[in-house]
Amino acid sequence: MKPETLAIHASNLVKNTTGDVTPPINLSTTFFRDENGGYPGGHMYSRVSNPNRSALENTVAKLEYGEDAAAFASGNNCGMSLFQALKPGSHILAPDDMYWGIKKQLLTIFNDSLEFDFVDQTDLELIKKSIKPNTQMIWIETPSNPLLKVTDIEEIAKIAKANGAILVCDSTFGTPVLQNPILLGANIVMHSSTKYLGGHSDVLGGIVVTAKKDEFWEKIRNIQQTGGAVPSPFDCYLLCRSIKTLAYRVKGHCESGKTVADYLVRHPNVEAVFYPGLESHPQHEIAKKQMKDFGGMMSFLVKGGVEETIKVVNKVQLFAQATSLGGVESLIEHRYSVEGPDSKTPKNLLRISVGLEHVDDIIADLAQALG
Repeated sequence: MKPETLAIHASNLVKNTTGDVTPPINLSTTFFRDENGGYPGGHMYSRVSNPNRSALENTVAKLEYGEDAAAFASGNNCGMSLFQALKPGSHILAPDDMYWGIKKQLLTIFNDSLEFDFVDQTDLELIKKSIKPNTQMIWIETPSNPLLKVTDIEEIAKIAKANGAILVCDSTFGTPVLQNPILLGANIVMHSSTKYLGGHSDVLGGIVVTAKKDEFWEKIRNIQQTGGAVPSPFDCYLLCRSIKTLAYRVKGHCESGKTVADYLVRHPNVEAVFYPGLESHPQHEIAKKQMKDFGGMMSFLVKGGVEETIKVVNKVQLFAQATSLGGVESLIEHRYSVEGPDSKTPKNLLRISVGLEHVDDIIADLAQALG
């Protein structure tokens, strides 16, 4: 089935006597055992599994062409679990433009147990030179946050395989309907399901999908079920509901994203625009090769420095000045002030998540804010 069809039907796992077309929310934390001590319903305890979580995991695994998926309480917890599954002393090769929340985990939580380097992953030769004997994981993020760098998944998958490393791709900006890293050779793909999968800024979650149910995946499953950082049944229900419209929401984000990027490129008060759909983007050809479309995320540099940038972000009226992305509403954020003084993000950069409002209204708001 095509992604549009899978997104609607893959979560309909729950069979019941009332004939619900939409699966119900199953709030039970525990489940009946039979006379032999087994679990005829397939579930024992909701920390280990739950009908709603199984439906969510089945849906995203199918959309990403993986063998299995594990849902977590947040996108950050996906990163935590993947890093916890590595042996102490393992080396991780990560992108220099890495989502700050996951990067902060490496710098402040795993700094005593893991080794890591942050490199420009658009440079394949640099990646090859940065591999160490103890490199166990290459972590890529494409498109990246907030500079929208595009990493060649297929080429880095070859490097990872040649060096016995696990390739993990954070595809939150990509979404399963725009790119499928597993089909390009990645071992694991992750999403902050808070973003495009949820799409309405009302549910927190994360999910990882594996190409194969191997030994490393069993460690992830154990961390999920034993550690217990899992989404609630209601969160899973909301995500399944939202994923049913994912393909059509993303089409709208992409269409408006292109129009907004074209507008910003021509604006005299904009210094640069970072959007993989622009021919001027340095990795545009790679994006064309591995993405079906280019999404609704972009960032741009305001001419004149940080004071002018803050003025712009404070003048918008339709855009919400808020963290996060991928919702139906347009969001704008000054990333440097979120990431702190150690951030390498330019101080005059604004990241925007183009929502599903009419594109003329989105551009009118940017026009009045930019002057």
